[in-house]
Amino acid sequence: MSIKENIDAVNKRISAAAEKSGRKREDILLLAVSKTVDIPRMNEALSAGLSEFGENKPQEINRKYYEIENVKWHQIGHLQTNKVKYIIDKVCLIHSLDSLKLAEEISKRAKAAGITMDVLIEINIAGEESKHGIAPEKAEELALEVSRLDNIRVCGLMTVAPFVEDSEENRGHFARMRKLFVDIRDKNYNNIDMRYLSMGMTNDYEVAVEEGANIVRIGTGIFGARDYSV
Repeated sequence: MSIKENIDAVNKRISAAAEKSGRKREDILLLAVSKTVDIPRMNEALSAGLSEFGENKPQEINRKYYEIENVKWHQIGHLQTNKVKYIIDKVCLIHSLDSLKLAEEISKRAKAAGITMDVLIEINIAGEESKHGIAPEKAEELALEVSRLDNIRVCGLMTVAPFVEDSEENRGHFARMRKLFVDIRDKNYNNIDMRYLSMGMTNDYEVAVEEGANIVRIGTGIFGARDYSV
């Protein structure tokens, strides 16, 4: 199928999942994960109605930023403190905040750029050693520490759930994320604006939406399998 046909199919499935959870399609952002994807294929996605793209590596954002217009960029992969300066003025949302040290660097660089950077705290919901993110029980503590910094704003949570053949296996993880999100949101902390719950990828995004995700990060489902040799 073409990229447009893929996007149409994903949108249809998001709509059905949103309806199951009592929401509308427009409540959920379809974030196109464009790592290793070339500009012509990104332009196809842009022409098909997508305008927000997520990249894992700051250098990819830096390279593509000047090659494609009318796009909002999201940093979704692990972010090292020494790479913050390269993307601070290019992205609208950082999904992968996992330490106070990183938050301090983001705040410092954002202040120098005259902006406030929106971030999501990355949660390692399944406690996988191979994954980044903090333990769920430490999320509120980190959110409060970050809320005291000047040029950074916690806007929600993100997780990368385990890769499973049966997406139902991740339903419990997504439900826990939703509960954690609501618990922090309902306390109405100053400088914490819990708007986004970023969870769900190509293999499990429907279950994620049913459990409350309002950002899903889809790469293979839009662009097809990746060639990581390039």
